[in-house]
Amino acid sequence: MEQAPKYKVFNRDMMKYIAIFFMFWGHLFAWVNLMRDKDYDQTALPVWMQIVIHFSLFCPTVMFFFIADGYHYTRDRKKYAVRLAVFAVITQFSEWLVFQPVYGWWTGNVIADLFFGLVILCVWECDWKRWKRILLIIGLLGLNALCMSPWMIGGPIRILCLHCFRKKPKARLISYTLLVLLYCVLSAFGISPDAASPVMAYVNIAVEFAASMLAYLCMTVLYNGKKGRHPNFAKWFFYVFYPAHYLVIYCAEYLTR
Repeated sequence: MEQAPKYKVFNRDMMKYIAIFFMFWGHLFAWVNLMRDKDYDQTALPVWMQIVIHFSLFCPTVMFFFIADGYHYTRDRKKYAVRLAVFAVITQFSEWLVFQPVYGWWTGNVIADLFFGLVILCVWECDWKRWKRILLIIGLLGLNALCMSPWMIGGPIRILCLHCFRKKPKARLISYTLLVLLYCVLSAFGISPDAASPVMAYVNIAVEFAASMLAYLCMTVLYNGKKGRHPNFAKWFFYVFYPAHYLVIYCAEYLTR
């Protein structure tokens, strides 16, 4: 069996734990402040806190990679999709605790993004005619956007990009970078001219770009493709942790009022 190069130091479980570490602290600072004041100006927060919040975008790139990889390595894609769908529903209840007071009931969660991303890969690889596959994928992207999932059409498209260019590293890097840049440009257009610090708003977008590309680097250069010592525990830990961390955020905001 061919050994992975020495610099490939992160296994699957390690990458998941690193990703959810950044996600948890970013979400904690962002959503506790948002729950207290839905009109708060994030650029008025301490600089270190803003960096932590926006660096949490390290996590989605890692998870997009794992969906693209999971399509190839899972033993049963249907079970994988059902598992994602079930936990998307479970997560929705804890997500409402945090988001409903701010955005109302019409909000989705990121596990729905992952679910639609996996389904789109299954559609893309089926034996239907290409025009039928494209139409169905467009419909699935629209449905994900209708569900108001955090990444709308962007998350599933990134997953499809990682899948399609799986064996073309240069094309994958270029296409993924362009998608991240597009996201950052759109975010820049959304910056309010009344922000406490417009310059810091642009810095935050730069941090998001850096976090996304660092995650890409870790997954393509430092990730060795191996399972950790406790793969089943790590798999279920992530599914449980995601809805649970919103409960923690809700409790933290309630206890510090």
